[in-house]
Amino acid sequence: MKIYKNLVDAIVKTLEEIFDKNRYADKAIEYLFKDQPKWGARDRRFVAETIYDVVRQYRLLNELSGNKNNWYHIVGVYLLLRGHDLPAWDEFAGIDKKHIQQKIAEIQNNRAVFQSIPDWMDELGFAELSFKWNKELEALNNQAAVVLRANTLKTSVQNLQSQLLKEGVDTEHIKGTDALILKERKNIFTSPLFKQGMFEIQDASSQHVAPFLQAEPGMCIIDACAGAGGKALHIAALTKNKSKLIALDIEEKKLTELQRRATRAGAKIESKLISSAKTIKDLNKTADRLLLDVPCSGLGVIKRNPDAKWKLSLERIDELKKIQQQILQDYTSMLKVGGLLVYATCSILPSENNKQVEHFLAKNTNFSFIEDKTIYPSEGFDGFYMCLMRREG
Repeated sequence: MKIYKNLVDAIVKTLEEIFDKNRYADKAIEYLFKDQPKWGARDRRFVAETIYDVVRQYRLLNELSGNKNNWYHIVGVYLLLRGHDLPAWDEFAGIDKKHIQQKIAEIQNNRAVFQSIPDWMDELGFAELSFKWNKELEALNNQAAVVLRANTLKTSVQNLQSQLLKEGVDTEHIKGTDALILKERKNIFTSPLFKQGMFEIQDASSQHVAPFLQAEPGMCIIDACAGAGGKALHIAALTKNKSKLIALDIEEKKLTELQRRATRAGAKIESKLISSAKTIKDLNKTADRLLLDVPCSGLGVIKRNPDAKWKLSLERIDELKKIQQQILQDYTSMLKVGGLLVYATCSILPSENNKQVEHFLAKNTNFSFIEDKTIYPSEGFDGFYMCLMRREG
């Protein structure tokens, strides 16, 4: 593919916004594409993939560039490593392929640099996961698959797969689930089937959480950290809209997005803003099932959110652990005696997962452990943790 100056200029400008102005990569790319409506699908794919890959490999590329924090050199090194011939632009002057190859040989045993993560993150991951960290870190540097969840309120997974194929979208079904993996990356949001609410974008690992709750029609179910509602929508589908499903969150804009998605999906979900402790108190012992998909480091989903590596800090993770434990202590009052609770994160760190559960159970003897599950990125999709508990008294 020929490399065009206007595309590289746009890539560099967007990278500066992500790193220098602290914008989220997905939002920065979305803004860029709105500003360039005449770009075709091929140009958009090249720009988006280059930005995400450079963000993912930023530390390594910066080290190899020989001209640190020069975004044109960083992008140039990336393009060379992808097999492109660099145009003779002034911006690429001084990039030496032999120097890059020599530098790779020198740093390949430096895990943090070679896998392109901050030192503190590498130290934390190894401290908590030991040598398993090597395998997971390598997996987290892969590009995330695009996975759909068939909305069974409106269609079956088999029918959706057939209808998508008619649109030229080939998928692979994960047996025993409502998940379809795109065989080729496409802008699936333009599909009429998406606009009709036939499916949602949801990673295969994330699709394990709602079934783990063992929700049934007729129950009162509370998703207490609902966000934009991905798992609440799945619960609505699993219970065939025959449960009382309440979605809570502390951010009103997320609940607004949830209701927009619920309308499209045909899902019956009541949403409530957690404006004070009274919101939780008013729901005391009302839930047969309670989902706590708590705020976390997101280390399990770095392959789809690579800029999180550079925005996170050890201090922030420590803050999140306190929030997680506070949510466990405060929100579980909404569960009925005999009801089931799922604590979930998209982290792979034991300190955010089973260690939090152990701490909670030690202080709350009226809850019992049933089972837990960790899904690692090396298994092919996002990293997730979920633990099922019962309120005994």
